[in-house]
Amino acid sequence: MGFVRTTPPRPVEVAAVFPELAPSARPAIRLHPRPGSPSIRDSSVGGPLLWPAQEPWPHCEDAHLHVDTGFRQSPTEVRLQRRLQSRWRPDDRPPTFTPEEEALKERNAAWLAERFDAGPPWPSECPVPMVPVAQLFLRDIPLLRPPGQADLLQILWCPYEHEPDNKPATALFWRAAADVVDVLAAPPEPYEADWPGYVPEPCVLAPEAITEYPNSLDLSPELAEMLADWSRWQAAGAGVDGSYAESPCDFYSIHLGNAPGWKVGGWPPWGRTDPNPRYCAVCQVPMVPLLTVASWEWDGGEGHSWAPEEDQAAALAGSHYAGQDPSQPTKVEVGSADNLQIYVCPTSPEHPHTDLVQ
Repeated sequence: MGFVRTTPPRPVEVAAVFPELAPSARPAIRLHPRPGSPSIRDSSVGGPLLWPAQEPWPHCEDAHLHVDTGFRQSPTEVRLQRRLQSRWRPDDRPPTFTPEEEALKERNAAWLAERFDAGPPWPSECPVPMVPVAQLFLRDIPLLRPPGQADLLQILWCPYEHEPDNKPATALFWRAAADVVDVLAAPPEPYEADWPGYVPEPCVLAPEAITEYPNSLDLSPELAEMLADWSRWQAAGAGVDGSYAESPCDFYSIHLGNAPGWKVGGWPPWGRTDPNPRYCAVCQVPMVPLLTVASWEWDGGEGHSWAPEEDQAAALAGSHYAGQDPSQPTKVEVGSADNLQIYVCPTSPEHPHTDLVQ
């Protein structure tokens, strides 16, 4: 890990003001992905995977209807367009591709034409190669609880939304990195993506261990009532802005509960729905959050208090050029700027995982 990101101290020490919440504290690791050039030996988001050459690359076998979403581009085209956006400035001439990018664009166009000329079945109807989402080594993310001798987690998804939940289908693989001797040199790519937000930008990570508390929706009625008692905040000398006197729970939700962004462990970021527990399909025990795939690293407005100290200036800068918002380094956008949470069985990591959009 070549850089550091540091979550600013929370404005209130939750367990000190509300010791009743102390038993609810959970460890989490914020991944802090940032655009870079990760290798197959690095923990990453959207980077290349340490994938055995002898093991078939995962494909999504579900039906993929060719619905006209107004967007149809290959992952290569998506990333080339992002490169142009990263160089765009309103006071300059429109950026152009470099010779290397032009050559890549031409090779990609030739590949697409060859596939199209092949005729049916169309790529969206065939088994679709899955796209790398995250690769996490235990040495970097000690919060992982892999099975057996595994020390590497790899997560991929299909770049198409799937019914009935309108989200990408996910696949999860644990493996021992030392067992991968011959690495797959050229993994297959999907012909196209349903949405550019399902093509993660390659990012390096700066993992940071933090402590989280439940989302306000996860609290019991008694605890929620306690947080809503403004006199408790005043008696503790918490120094919370008086503008929250009518709704101190909002202060807790925005600044104190669970962190936004890509993270391992911690508490779920409810919002689209009320808490929706997941149960293992094999042993029926309640499942636990493994990975949060986030559309944004921090929210606008007051939510920028979660922006790392090293990014506070950029977070406060306000408007940004197209495609250059520092709070969306991975360029992932799930649903309507939501989060996709992957859950695993705490009894056995080898039991089937599940996922949920929030």
